[in-house]
Amino acid sequence: MEDKLDDIINGLYQKSKTKQAIYRNTLNTFLRMKEISQELVAELTERVTQQDASEVVIEYRNVQEHEFHIKFSGDLLVFVMHSNIITFPDDYEIMRSEYIEEDFRRRFFGHIMAYNFMADTIKYNRLEDPGYLVGRMLINIDNHFCIEGVKQLDLPFEQVSDIAKNKISNKALRVIVESAMVAAVNNDLMGQDVSDIERTTLKQKLENTHLTKPRKLGFQIAHELTN
Repeated sequence: MEDKLDDIINGLYQKSKTKQAIYRNTLNTFLRMKEISQELVAELTERVTQQDASEVVIEYRNVQEHEFHIKFSGDLLVFVMHSNIITFPDDYEIMRSEYIEEDFRRRFFGHIMAYNFMADTIKYNRLEDPGYLVGRMLINIDNHFCIEGVKQLDLPFEQVSDIAKNKISNKALRVIVESAMVAAVNNDLMGQDVSDIERTTLKQKLENTHLTKPRKLGFQIAHELTN
């Protein structure tokens, strides 16, 4: 019985230690991503000013430790770091990697999500408006990463799928943020069929939801990276 208790304690200790280390890696990555995003917004704003494109507004907003926003034109990118450490079933693609199988600690990941919303969704607090996943960044105990997400991210292949080769760097983080912005810019709004808006209610009018509700086209998820 004592041996089993020791096994339980050792197992809990190893997992707890591993998850705490991954959490720190993920938080440090997220903080670097914040700094890089601020620098990117400042550079873009300077270029916009030089081109006298005053109608183009690009803003960075720090919401909290685990969330920040980049607003540009009618788009809003919401970056969120989840506090929980996750793993996946054995048949999940990333789990079939020899690199993962070499060390059980590599089976656990921190994750950062990027969602694309319409900027007016937040401005007018339109709770029913959807946001669209642009990508998910998985980070492990070695500070390696992989990206799961939409084909529109158009990242270099090695930065997407091969966690064994992908080491977190400022250059990689900047490419990820830039690619997310490009994907969002290219994700256009689609109007509704007129039959969907021919009737309204007083409640909708008072809540300013009686007008046309355009929806994003959405993204094409690259399922071959995740199945």
